[in-house]
Amino acid sequence: MSPLKRLLLALALTASALAAFAAPPPVASRTEVIYHRKFGTALTFDVIKPTQPNGYAAIYMVSGGFFSSHEAIDGSLKGGLLTPLLERGYTVFAVVHGSQPRFVIPEITEDIHRAVRFIRHHAADYGVKPDRFGIFGASAGGHLSLTLGTQGGPGKADAKDPVDRESSAVQAVAAFFPPTDYLNWREQGDDAVGVGVLKDFKPAFGARSDTAESRAVYGKEISPLNFVKSTMPPTLLIHGDADALVPIYQAEIFVKQAEAAGVKVPVKLIRKPGLLHGWPGIEKDVVTFADWFDEHLRGVKK
Repeated sequence: MSPLKRLLLALALTASALAAFAAPPPVASRTEVIYHRKFGTALTFDVIKPTQPNGYAAIYMVSGGFFSSHEAIDGSLKGGLLTPLLERGYTVFAVVHGSQPRFVIPEITEDIHRAVRFIRHHAADYGVKPDRFGIFGASAGGHLSLTLGTQGGPGKADAKDPVDRESSAVQAVAAFFPPTDYLNWREQGDDAVGVGVLKDFKPAFGARSDTAESRAVYGKEISPLNFVKSTMPPTLLIHGDADALVPIYQAEIFVKQAEAAGVKVPVKLIRKPGLLHGWPGIEKDVVTFADWFDEHLRGVKK
């Protein structure tokens, strides 16, 4: 069984196990919204409103191995993964992007910029503040969250579609075990741009991962670490130090890069001793995400 299939199976089993014990999440409504159409495919997100909304948005990157589905949203809800945020009053926007193998990482990145711009353009309709967005995800979803944290920014002022004139910037980031630098995976010089430990995920990288020469350029383009800047938002990483798929080295070098770039806001790593790529009870760690968003979006510190 490939690493991708193992990952998706593990996520499904975890969600199923959690659902057996989790209390129903405090959801007032759930609405599917089309945020873009691409090659005949409707790209959507679910607006999940809590029973007592606080007026702030938590944007959930629904992605594992750069595969995205509505079934994953169902599992996250039933398994209690979103409950800590909903209990705090965050309106959750669960974003489904175009999936590999049909779409590759740069195309997926375009989707998530568009999704954030769309949410911002319609913020008043959803009852959220347009200038206080948090974003979170795990694994590939963590990569996409860091991508927005490091590269989100102004839209095109002359765009025909008013959505594309909006900013895709976010104001706080939280991520579980995210890839950050594909050219330096387990150590400096360890190439994982669709090869090596990530060879079974090659469809997400596409043809530009075919040669070492093209990977050297492409890997820089898709690695959030290379876009760290002093103005990036507060960022929290939670990572198991026994993770064999996405080594904790990925989180460590991201934090070091933030320090080197003179980032003034917190960029923090929480280590989970002995834990792998995901773990039972991970929904309890989403409480820490909720605390992070409370502090850095709402100004409420525990």
